[in-house]
Amino acid sequence: MTILALEIGTTRLAAIEIADDVGSDQVQQIPIPRQGAWDKVRELLLRIAAGREIAAVGIASNGPIDMASGVVAPAQVQEWQSGFPLVESVQQLFPAASVAMALDGVCLSLAERHFGATREVMDSLSIHLSETVFGGVMVGGFVVVGRTGNAGQIGHVLVPGYDDPCVCGGRGCLESVAGAPALTAWARQQGWAGNAVTGLATDAQAGDRIALAALERAGIAVGRAIASVAALLDIDRVVVGGPIAAAGSALWKPLQNTVAMHARLPFLPGLRVVSSELADLGLLAGAGVIALTSQNA
Repeated sequence: MTILALEIGTTRLAAIEIADDVGSDQVQQIPIPRQGAWDKVRELLLRIAAGREIAAVGIASNGPIDMASGVVAPAQVQEWQSGFPLVESVQQLFPAASVAMALDGVCLSLAERHFGATREVMDSLSIHLSETVFGGVMVGGFVVVGRTGNAGQIGHVLVPGYDDPCVCGGRGCLESVAGAPALTAWARQQGWAGNAVTGLATDAQAGDRIALAALERAGIAVGRAIASVAALLDIDRVVVGGPIAAAGSALWKPLQNTVAMHARLPFLPGLRVVSSELADLGLLAGAGVIALTSQNA
């Protein structure tokens, strides 16, 4: 029984076969292309399938999505902006397979619940800081999906004290402060010479004043958003991952200090914020969970 997981991410298209001994070295991935995105997805899936019959495919996609129709319109794939029937296209590729799709944040939350830092808790928030800021929520051990499948958009929680313009058209969203483009743009405005968020994190570790200030600014914004969501949903675990959120990152001290300052309600003293250990396998692992679940539905 061959099961595949597909990721339509913020920077890459990736796929893997779901198996007990799977590792990151077995991920097939390419940067998101300017054109021919579906052709590239098809090539990735067929390469991994290797002529075998496929029983199930799970898909984690950046949003927005429409779960009912299986249509996606991720901002990073320009030719899909009017909506692309991804589930239908994968189903036509593997007619005998069950095909299931969920938002990237939903899959992230499922991965942390099954394999990561929220296995022993019932109520949690999982956040990923990258080109976009996305997340997923678990309440009572069940992932929150939402009416259209787009629940968990932590990147568009409004953060007090910030008024930066966001790609969504609003102002003061978490993504407009802590997303990679916003972070690097702010740092360059202050005189930083780099151009990639990974370089920003490295420079902060080396003590660069501007890089440290950029991560402190992002950490405060993330901490404020976490404190608000924790109070709203009564959660007790938050997991944060992404290029700037590795353990030991300069992001963590301002983030933790901000959560401690604002999460003061009497039911929140046990709130813990920890670094994700799933690295770049989180979305694919979550997509594997929904693929397996779809077989049992």
